[in-house]
Amino acid sequence: MSFEDIFYNIPSHWGITTLGELAKASGGDIQTGPFGSQLHASDYVDHGIPSIMPKNITVDAITTDDIARVSVKDVERLSKYKVHVGDIVYSRRGDVEKCARVTEKEDGWLCGTGCLRVRVNSNEVSTEYLHAYLCHPSVREWIVRHAVGATMPNLNTSILSSLPVVIPSKDEMAVISSIWLTVSSKIELNKQINQTLEQMAQAIFKSWFVDFEPVKAKMAALEAGGSEEDALNAAMQAISGKDQGQLARFKTEQPEQYNELRTTAELFPSAMQDSELGEIPEGWNALPFGELLEKTIGGDWGKEQPDEKHTEKVKILRGTDLPNIYLGNDKKVPTRYVEPKKLKSRKLRPGDIVIEVSGGSKDQPTGRSLFLTKDFLNRLGVCEPASFCRLFRPINESIGLILGLHLRQIYSEGKTWQYQNQSTGISNFQTKVFLENELLALPDEDLISSFIKLALPLIDKVYSNESITLSDLRDALLPRLISGELNIASLEQEMESCS
Repeated sequence: MSFEDIFYNIPSHWGITTLGELAKASGGDIQTGPFGSQLHASDYVDHGIPSIMPKNITVDAITTDDIARVSVKDVERLSKYKVHVGDIVYSRRGDVEKCARVTEKEDGWLCGTGCLRVRVNSNEVSTEYLHAYLCHPSVREWIVRHAVGATMPNLNTSILSSLPVVIPSKDEMAVISSIWLTVSSKIELNKQINQTLEQMAQAIFKSWFVDFEPVKAKMAALEAGGSEEDALNAAMQAISGKDQGQLARFKTEQPEQYNELRTTAELFPSAMQDSELGEIPEGWNALPFGELLEKTIGGDWGKEQPDEKHTEKVKILRGTDLPNIYLGNDKKVPTRYVEPKKLKSRKLRPGDIVIEVSGGSKDQPTGRSLFLTKDFLNRLGVCEPASFCRLFRPINESIGLILGLHLRQIYSEGKTWQYQNQSTGISNFQTKVFLENELLALPDEDLISSFIKLALPLIDKVYSNESITLSDLRDALLPRLISGELNIASLEQEMESCS
């Protein structure tokens, strides 16, 4: 549906206005966030009031990942830039078509540098409906088309003010808003669950392979004069997070799982040894990252359209796509055409890792990565890494998961800065240096198998299709909602099906 089709097909009792008139008539406004001399990089602090930046804006929510903060004294000075529930926040540059609605959680935050705030009176129009309308694919396309600049689109208050808006009846608006909120809330909840699952897998990895908590728990028990059985119980507590009383109940209520936990705890040694990595569990090996790879190769970019050489249709994973995929959003992964010979050496398979090796910024190092599962590749189809990324192929899938979690661990700690250099304004990951010098402590195959049994189901759930299915449902409903194709009765039926 084109933008013009929206207006040709709406019911006769619906109204049409512009976003600027709607804001003005309802006592609201469209305003840019602070910029220029009003806010500098030095004004941001570690603890303070969050300031929404373009990177924090998504359709489903305003993310708090790496969010900037402003001191209380600066918030007072910049009070006119505070956002309130129902405000719509846009990015002024880049992905100008994306916008987010401010909820109770963000009430009182700042509309930060590089953003635009749209405010209307909710008594005049439902802000939930307005957000749904602004997220319509045709409306987003209109904004991109009218943005200033070809290579880097720019949005301003004049462009947003001139955007036509269709206004349904109050009853229809209420049902559309309810459907939009219901599905969007489910998507956001699913993302939060996925993030929790990934954090759980990461926590298990850190406990076993970085902090060696089960081993140290055994050592502490023995040093305190305990028996081997005491040491084993201490390791079981470290692995499960249960105290002695909870373990006793666990043994009675779930004996099979208890025995599995005990077997896993028995696999950990009760002493440490020196290594190139420092002290690691006795019997483990400290190995360079590169020794655990079967191959590594740079990515490809291919062509936008097929030709005689570029005949294979693939999805190309860019560095910017990697965090989005973790959040259940792979819709912006580009489709390209590549040469069959290059695809053969770069085609991704389960257990592979894609790592970003060029790009980054002064605030974001290179080294973002993605471990690939069977379910993800089944969903996306044939994939290969982009030219600014690299394929790491581990010696097996189990090692691949451990390497993938290791990469995310060191990236979150900022360690990948150590493997980065600067060239002509672009940051590059020193792959060779990394592969030779980054060490991991690895146990025997039995303990690795126990870890995979715990961690892989968590990662598989992160890559489940639920978020994609919900997003597809919302995207399919939205054009029908905004066009008036669905009447009140059918709208309510749609809402019930989403509940």
